[in-house]
Amino acid sequence: MKCPSCNETLLMSEKNGVEIDYCPKCRGIWLDRGELEKIMERSADHYSKKENYEADYKRYGYGENRGHDAYKKHPHKKKESFLSDFFDF
Repeated sequence: MKCPSCNETLLMSEKNGVEIDYCPKCRGIWLDRGELEKIMERSADHYSKKENYEADYKRYGYGENRGHDAYKKHPHKKKESFLSDFFDF
């Protein structure tokens, strides 16, 4: 299958039981029918457990460096989350 954006051949990866098609050139991610729902379901399952929420809070640093000063220190750094494990191509 070809990427709808740049016409590159899509590659397939399986993450947590969900098959994800992605473009190695433009880094676009393409999901088949039902795959977004699976990702959302797994995310909800993950965060429904308090221990997962607390572990992710520590691992990804949610809440740290809030405010304008944090942006000055790391202006282009995005916060990661549980979902970043799905999209780490």
